[in-house]
Amino acid sequence: MPTTLVVLDLLGETMKRLDVIGNISRDLTRYPDDRGGYRLGGAALFLSLAATDAGRRAAPVCVLGSDLAHLVEAPGLDTLDWSARIQVEGASTIFDLEYDLHGELVGVGTDYGVAEGLTEHALKHVDLHPRHTYHVCCRRPLNVAAVLDRLGDNGTDFSVDFFLPSAEAMIRAAAPWLPKATTLFANAAEYRLLDQVIDSRTLPEVVVTDGPRAAVVHRFGRQVASSVPPPHPPREVSGAGDTLAGTFLAHRSQGATAAQALAEATEAAARYVAAPSLPIPAPRRG
Repeated sequence: MPTTLVVLDLLGETMKRLDVIGNISRDLTRYPDDRGGYRLGGAALFLSLAATDAGRRAAPVCVLGSDLAHLVEAPGLDTLDWSARIQVEGASTIFDLEYDLHGELVGVGTDYGVAEGLTEHALKHVDLHPRHTYHVCCRRPLNVAAVLDRLGDNGTDFSVDFFLPSAEAMIRAAAPWLPKATTLFANAAEYRLLDQVIDSRTLPEVVVTDGPRAAVVHRFGRQVASSVPPPHPPREVSGAGDTLAGTFLAHRSQGATAAQALAEATEAAARYVAAPSLPIPAPRRG
């Protein structure tokens, strides 16, 4: 094969990968009816898994502590591209997430651990791979402005999402770059915050979720798609939004319309909330 064709082929393969900047964590979820417990968590993990399941190669751009270094070999997680992660000595991020009976987050406790180094790692990764496609999980401790500024300067394709406890600050920090994002993901409360900060008519694509109610897609301020999630009794809601986002991005990258991608994404999120939580795998012995 001629050299030019080889280079183009390799570039095409690179563009198919979704690099997800965010945390992977050890979580405790708690509900008033005694659901929940210790499980594996983190937006970078759930979004990457969902995208991979939907047929798009995905790589978490994350910092793993020594306590989660073995994830790259764990059954069910070895389908991910782990080449964008770094592993350092210390503890991984820990989240304590408290929900009410309706699945609304009412309290969160956090120890970021080694994820304090995520911004430095993400910026280095973006500089090394400016032509990749990125999703940025806009959550602490990431310096969202620094990362989005670097992506914007590079002319890189990127999408973003938020986490309600930090959404107001993160939306304000991200606002100058949001019109450049291919897709934004927000729940109904986050969308109200977003609408206070930026004119939604400047945003190419916004996916708004609302728990068991209809999810919608807005394009430059106009609704273009809607999908009601199938009614599955929820066992675990933490990670449902990330699952929806990863599935939506995967299908959109494969040529699906917004309506088609949203239908697939709401179905995937409904399956997720009805399934058992992802356990923290034990390290292999020997």
